Amino acid sequence: MQSETRDPAYVWDMLDAAKTVVAILSGKTKDDWDNDIVLRMAVERGIEIIGEAARRVSKIFTRQHPEIPWSDIIGQRNILIHEYGRINHDQLYRTATQDVPKLIDRLLPLLPPVEED
Repeated sequence: MQSETRDPAYVWDMLDAAKTVVAILSGKTKDDWDNDIVLRMAVERGIEIIGEAARRVSKIFTRQHPEIPWSDIIGQRNILIHEYGRINHDQLYRTATQDVPKLIDRLLPLLPPVEED
């Protein structure tokens, strides 16, 4: 299967993980974030999934959709996976609370309509 045919599935994975990050943080404060390692690790995992799915999207698709910050998303994934000792938790919180909700809005139009039975 050519990678271009998998693009909608990868975009859906990104969207699903982004929605999960928003749900995990719903009702949580920055103080909760600072004091709850389980919360931070859950959000980190969601952002890792967003980045991994973004990394798999075809180059053709990424060039067609410059409104998505593909390289930033993949770069964040790389830091979380490979440079975990360098994670700036304040920056990650801003990403999760500010950038991820915006990403959801940008991803939604990229998905094909769902056919209902």
